[in-house]
Amino acid sequence: MTPRFVTLTSALALLAGPALAQDMNFNRIASFMVGQNAPEAEESSAEIIAVTEDGMTLVYTDSPAGVVGFIDITDPANPTALGAIAMPEGEPTSVAVRGMTAYVGENTSPSFTEPSGVLHAIDVANRSVSASCDLGGQPDAVAIAPDGSFIAVAIENERDEDAGDGRVPQMPAGFVAIIPLSAGDMDCDGMIRADVTGLADIAPEDPEPEFVSINGEGEIVVTLQENNHIIVLASDGSVLDHFSAGEVALTGIDTEEEGALTFDSELTWPREPDSVAWIDDTHFAIANEGDMDGGTRGWTIFSQDGEVVYESGTSFEYAIVEIGHYPEERSGNKGVEPESITVGTFGGTPMIFVGAERASIVGVYDATDLANPVLRQLLPSGIGPEGYVTIPSRNLLVSANETDLGEDGLARAHVMIFEYQEAPAVYPHLTSAGMDELTGWAAISGQVMADDGTIYAVSDSFLGMQPTIYHIDVSQTPARIVDAIRVTREGQPAQLLDMEGIALDGDGGFWIASEGRSDRLVPHAIYHVGADGAIEDYIALPNELLAVEIRFGFEGITRVGDMLYLAVQRPWRDDPANHAKVLGYNLETEEWSVIHYPLTEPATGWVGLSEIVAHGDWVYFVERDNQVGENAVTKLITRVPLAAMEGMVALGETPAVLEPEVVVDLLPYLTSTGGYVLDKVEGLAIAPDGTMWVSTDNDGVDDHSGETMFFAISPM
Repeated sequence: MTPRFVTLTSALALLAGPALAQDMNFNRIASFMVGQNAPEAEESSAEIIAVTEDGMTLVYTDSPAGVVGFIDITDPANPTALGAIAMPEGEPTSVAVRGMTAYVGENTSPSFTEPSGVLHAIDVANRSVSASCDLGGQPDAVAIAPDGSFIAVAIENERDEDAGDGRVPQMPAGFVAIIPLSAGDMDCDGMIRADVTGLADIAPEDPEPEFVSINGEGEIVVTLQENNHIIVLASDGSVLDHFSAGEVALTGIDTEEEGALTFDSELTWPREPDSVAWIDDTHFAIANEGDMDGGTRGWTIFSQDGEVVYESGTSFEYAIVEIGHYPEERSGNKGVEPESITVGTFGGTPMIFVGAERASIVGVYDATDLANPVLRQLLPSGIGPEGYVTIPSRNLLVSANETDLGEDGLARAHVMIFEYQEAPAVYPHLTSAGMDELTGWAAISGQVMADDGTIYAVSDSFLGMQPTIYHIDVSQTPARIVDAIRVTREGQPAQLLDMEGIALDGDGGFWIASEGRSDRLVPHAIYHVGADGAIEDYIALPNELLAVEIRFGFEGITRVGDMLYLAVQRPWRDDPANHAKVLGYNLETEEWSVIHYPLTEPATGWVGLSEIVAHGDWVYFVERDNQVGENAVTKLITRVPLAAMEGMVALGETPAVLEPEVVVDLLPYLTSTGGYVLDKVEGLAIAPDGTMWVSTDNDGVDDHSGETMFFAISPM
């Protein structure tokens, strides 16, 4: 069996028309867990990343582990760990590479008021420090002049966010360090301390330089994020130009973290840029992450003299919304938070790569026309992308992702590798592009196949104020949400729902299984919902079940005639170990019944049921563990004969035990797009011809990469 991934380039790129009939696209080919280079560290991270001149070795900073890591990408589809070296006194903050020498900034500050730092030259071949320069302050970004004549370091001397309401000024002031290079050797004594105070309007005495980039003429562009200012320096440290990064008026954005995707607010905010990259010798791009006050959720191209050549406005964020990566939990802050900007030329096309930290996405822009860059792709980058490096000579793009959730048993930090290849774009698998109104979505859970070959799927509790049934057309690529049916109670968004399963009622409406949370007064229940989304009736659990229920309840529902069958995720209090209930409810007699499903013994964590689907003479289940990446073991589609359900007994009687057979091991499918194994396989719908449509729940991009896999497995 082969998975059929729905493919296209991106939501916004659809608007570009015939030009998208391009043969070349970026697709992910590998993911590298950076913990392999720091196995003893409780937390590891990949933040800023660079590559050796031959394109074969990646070098990245890992601040939590206090090391610089190395990855061999001789075979980019199979990256291997080369180990790491510890920083002598502090944490690495940034890295740039020339030849086989990596120049790494190390923050050695004992406190915010006593900033200090060092720039190390590291021999990549033998992974040892060959020289060091005292910088006289806390380093942030590091850049090397294209001709190798000098290094520029943004000495941020960052503020204490817990002091003075987290606002600048907080002394001492930062500056830009310029260190001459001769044949790769640093001239520490010749370091220039470029003064950038007295220029910005907000806190001129405390500029806090954030990021630096150097063009072919040796000019240094510097962002002052908290000051919302940009400075252009000559290689001798003199100021060539400076100007405010300005403000952007945004309309139609989501600014409330209320468990709903509502894009109806307006804000005018300063850009407060983070990273910056020269596109050519007279233009550069900035990522408008924000920090103190601003963050305009987009990115901007400036000319060297301060003219805005292009402003993305809401377009970048809207494209992210349409592929399910919008981070609702950041709506009250800065939305998708673009943080990274990287440039590179692939196949003769100049490209700009914009990384959105909170959406865990990188946008790929064709920058042939700087006034009108075109979004060609959105790529799933991993959790919390911090830095990127392009390797055009090898057709590679690499993302470094800083978020490590290992303490929670979730995803570890990864470096992800993409190849520019002659193939369709694999991601996204699902989009809402093309709808009359901007429609965001998240946390796809249970599914059901309609008679016309379309699929209905439900959102889970993440959108608690906007429970939704998504109508999906799977005949298009990518699969396309064509309608969002809001579930309502007496005309208002239905609350106290955790929709995890959906079945058709045969009359145009739906039966929906809601997983309860007694500690949050969310009941386990079955809801009868009309075609318009209005709740018409509900079926509560009987006392026999309420007495033994736990949080992990209904995870799927299917209908066969007058019978509703429901999968309970994990054992309740009266169940034997590793046995979950499958419940039956007779719509005609209103009687409940039960049978047991024997769960696979978990290797780590737990194993439970995530879906139930009746098809033909069989009842299918999704059985999964709660592990991700290399820890994932059990991701299965199983089945039992429909006739076996006749063994269900009344509540209170001793249940029989089903004998499921494995139909599909999903692990190969979950890694077939170059990513790590996602934990939540929660949706299954089966077409009349036996094609299985499988989906994963992206947890609303909250402590999650936001990636949704939605793919078809051909009939057996």
